[in-house]
Amino acid sequence: FTMGSICDYGDEVIIPEPFYANYNGFATASGVTVKPISTKIENNFALPSISDFEKLITDNTKAILICNPGNPTGYLYTQDEMNQLAALVKKHDLFLVADEVYREFAYDGREHLSVMNIPGLEKHAIMIDSVSKRYSMCGARIGCMVSKNKEVMATAMKFAQARLSPPTFAQIAAEAALDTPQAYFNEVIGEYIERRDILIAGLENIPGVEVANPGGAFYCVAQLPVDDTDAFAQWMLESFQLDNETIMVAPAAGFYSTPGVGKNQIRIAYVLEKESLIKAVQILAEALKAYNA
Repeated sequence: FTMGSICDYGDEVIIPEPFYANYNGFATASGVTVKPISTKIENNFALPSISDFEKLITDNTKAILICNPGNPTGYLYTQDEMNQLAALVKKHDLFLVADEVYREFAYDGREHLSVMNIPGLEKHAIMIDSVSKRYSMCGARIGCMVSKNKEVMATAMKFAQARLSPPTFAQIAAEAALDTPQAYFNEVIGEYIERRDILIAGLENIPGVEVANPGGAFYCVAQLPVDDTDAFAQWMLESFQLDNETIMVAPAAGFYSTPGVGKNQIRIAYVLEKESLIKAVQILAEALKAYNA
């Protein structure tokens, strides 16, 4: 809905990479070209410089799309970074689309700044939200698009009326989930922080592994001492076991749009209980030793 509401065929959207892989598919289906702008694991996948964004902006550029906190990196944009993006889209008359499905999951005392709460962005801001991550209802497929731009929302309604609705039971469950008390989120956030800290500490102890420390969501990206994590992941599933167990990881190249980038990185979702995470890190460490030997 969003791509079709703000872009015409042949338009461009700038997206910091690595990013959620389906953004490419959504853009292609709408005839929109994704222009990736690279972020670096060395600085935790922070926002690239505004000058780098401006080098990519052309007459066909219609929007900048971010995921905040990010999938796959877990990066949480600072208020200063969000203000920089706000100034940029106003300067070039672009839309700032923010996928905020993980916005409750912000760690270490930091707060998530929604694109909807930035003054002066009323005509430029579009928020994407969903019940999928907040309430662990991934199969429900119920979300929303929010903007104060009436023209954008009127256009989006034309797309919405051409689609069938999600399942009735999922809609009922999603409505009931809205009454979830804050105590639930406090407990979940505390658990995710513990899992993140265990995972990051374990990965940092593996020789040759570099890992970014996520400020939100429940993902992290790790850089491994291998040339091709796709081949490494396949090898672990087919040829490696530690005490009759192995692990499955997501090669990170699929989260980049630039060919050849991220081939030595993986995305890890720390959704397992802590004991399983500890065991998984042990398996990864032994697998890297065996693979590189």
